[in-house]
Formats: sequence, C-alpha cells, structure tokens
Amino acid sequence: MTVDSAWLAQLPLPAVTAATPVSGGDINLAYRLTTAEGPAFLLVQPHTSAAFYAHEVAGLRALGQAVNVPDVLATGEIAGDAYLVLEFLETGHGSQYELGQAVARMHRVTAPQFGFGQDNLVGKLPKHNAWQADWTTFYLNQRLDPLVKRAQAHNLWNPKRQTAYDRVRQNIIAENQDREITPSLLHGDLWSGNYLFTSDGTPTLIDPDVLYGDREFDIAMTTIFGGFSADFYRGYTDAYPFTAGYTERLPHYQLYYLLAHLNLFGETYGGAVNEILSRG
Repeated sequence: MTVDSAWLAQLPLPAVTAATPVSGGDINLAYRLTTAEGPAFLLVQPHTSAAFYAHEVAGLRALGQAVNVPDVLATGEIAGDAYLVLEFLETGHGSQYELGQAVARMHRVTAPQFGFGQDNLVGKLPKHNAWQADWTTFYLNQRLDPLVKRAQAHNLWNPKRQTAYDRVRQNIIAENQDREITPSLLHGDLWSGNYLFTSDGTPTLIDPDVLYGDREFDIAMTTIFGGFSADFYRGYTDAYPFTAGYTERLPHYQLYYLLAHLNLFGETYGGAVNEILSRG
C-alpha cells in the first residue's frame, strides 16, 4: 500500500504536501509528512481498524506523565486503514546518565495493581494485560506461560526445556514470595531502538508496550542487546536504587524477552533460552 494525495487529504492536518517513506519498524508503514505547520510522523496499518493504535496511544500518554515522548497529533481510520500521527522529532545526542534518570522517573509512577487498562494485541505475540493484585501471577500467567505454549505449538519446545522451565517457574514464585513489588509504570520494550535524544539532548522514549509491573522487568531488557552504558545505570540508581538480590533475579526477566525472540525468530535464540533455563 502507498498513501496517495486523496488519502492524505483526509488526515486532520493542515495542508499535507508530501509523504516520504521512512523506517518505522516491521509492523507499520511509516512516513515523514510535510505539512503547512511543519513535519509530522505518520504510521499506517493497512486494512485494520483504528483500534490498532489504541494501546500505543494510551502508552504514550501514560509515559508522558514522567518522560518526554512524541505528542500524539491524530489517530483514526481512513479507507479502512488505521493511522497514527505523531510529532516529528529531530534527533541529536544526549546523556546516558539523564536517560537513566528519566527511566527512573517513569518507574516512580505507580498504579494500585499490575497490568494495564488495555491489552496489546499488535504483532505475533499478543499480550493480555488484565489487572492482577499479584505480580508473580501476572508475570507467569500473562507473560511467560503464553510464550511457552506458543513455542510448544510451533515445535520450538522439548521435554528438556519444559523440565527446566518448570524448575525456573517455581524459583520465580519462591524468590518473589517475600518481596514488596511496586506496580511501576514500565515502557515494556526498553531496548536501544526505543529511545532517542532530541536535537536539544532531551532523553525521549518511543514505541511503548506499556504495563504496570516490577521495574526490574524493564531493566532486564536494557541488558540483553546493548545500547545502555554504565552512565545509564548510574543515573538510574542515583535516582531509584535497586533492591537486594536484583542481579540474581535479572535472568528470570531476561527469559521473557529471549522466549519472545525464540517465538519470533526460531532456534537462533534457542541457545540463549537454554542458558537462562539452565541457571534455574
């Protein structure tokens, strides 16, 4: 699909004169719009209802309480295609220390329970965010177990992995039993591709998969693929120190992201999953 002038004319924006394709990930079509009031960023999901972007919009608005995010300019549906128009951010360079402080501010925003007001059904790995009073119940039943079931259904699982997973599952229950876990506002997909610095150096988060959960879950994602320096963690812990046992718990949260990648990309990630499972 390509957006034509008739389609663009239906956007609730002033005089869109050009739409230039840009990189927008593997889920959306993405364009830089030229409008009478300056540039904007357009995401389109063809042949999909406007509800497609509801979770992202809710997530951006939640994160905006604590950190810089692109403003939502418009969302809706044109000719059966869902769209989301965001503020276009000119990028620059900034401080990892300040990024860590920004993430800590986000994690200080809390809710009474774990979960989120909406599910995120985008992509191949739907996430059900029904509220739970107990974090361990949420994490096992609504995050880890569904990925294991999907891996089983796609022949990406075996009895050895299941035995190891059963052991890890019990260890997660045991290690969280006496912890006081706060339902913190989480980005939900905090890898290096989902932060940027604006032209004035402001740390900014994009493309959220928001939920309220254990903040260590967010931090685990930062440790898997790189892109976060020692200054990031120093900035974070200066603002919001980790609690005892953090490093021992981290692999149990890394497991979720590695299981997600096993489901998406196959046995390329099998060794990493096995390594985490073998730790118990």
